[in-house]
Amino acid sequence: MLIVIRFIRSYLFIGSVFFMLGLYSLSNASAAPVEETAVFAGGCFWGVDAVFKHVKGVSEVVSGYAGGSAATAHYEQVSEGDTGHAESVRVRFDPARVSYQQLLQVFFSVAHDPTQLNRQGPDTGSQYRSAIFYTSAGQQQIAQSYIRQLTAARTFSAPIVTQVVPLQQFYPAEDYHQNFLALHPYQSYIVFNDMPKLNHLREQFPSLYK
Repeated sequence: MLIVIRFIRSYLFIGSVFFMLGLYSLSNASAAPVEETAVFAGGCFWGVDAVFKHVKGVSEVVSGYAGGSAATAHYEQVSEGDTGHAESVRVRFDPARVSYQQLLQVFFSVAHDPTQLNRQGPDTGSQYRSAIFYTSAGQQQIAQSYIRQLTAARTFSAPIVTQVVPLQQFYPAEDYHQNFLALHPYQSYIVFNDMPKLNHLREQFPSLYK
């Protein structure tokens, strides 16, 4: 009888341990953030990359190419302007901390000028076009609705030319393009074209700036 009681106690103890481990795993799973992905094109990806890297709730930003094929997703080819690619950034974010709508606000207000057609600042060509590559129907609706709001409010003096198109594939750019501003803060292009964007982000969205 004593042996049986000890066996039952051991069985109950082991069972309770596994039960607690199961609860711990579930709590960890529920606590883990569910991230989403957004892809934006707004001219040279160096500055756009830097802007979104300074937004709270964004965990990763990668510079790359979208709109063309894998065969032509190389800087030298994209720079020719005939690959269909646009210099883009892939943004991974926690929607519990920053919404897609807020990312759009940063994109239109700080990261680039959405009224410039196939160019951005000193850079010209379709690879520098303004585009939103949506990853879901929800993103498409939010982006199109926001553009309508900006247009109705006459936020810009010229028409918005931003394309809203589905993302087919994103191709990361070469390593030397990644995190370019942080690695080359005193490069003349960065100083004149991109550093002001970070200042504008800090001024216009202080609660989002990190």
